[in-house]
Amino acid sequence: MDGIKYAVFTEKSIRLLENNQYTSNVESGSTRTEIKHWVELFFGVKVIAMNSHRLPGKGRRMGPIMGHTMHYNYRRMIITLQPGYSIPPLIEKRT
Repeated sequence: MDGIKYAVFTEKSIRLLENNQYTSNVESGSTRTEIKHWVELFFGVKVIAMNSHRLPGKGRRMGPIMGHTMHYNYRRMIITLQPGYSIPPLIEKRT
């Protein structure tokens, strides 16, 4: 479970809970198959699909030029479970 950092609770992630989809931030070095294996093993659920994306860096202005910082060192993963399975809430960190 070292790859999963924490669960994400935003308006969109709460809305996705109705479709049995859970959102969490994972380390960027972890692969999809590792995360799927960890979730299925640790929580005892069946994973149908996994979607992930990297969050963009924050915008920074240096005079007239608009730049940005580096990407975060984690990815956001949306995990879809089979109907009838659920995951208890993970450690909450405000975003």
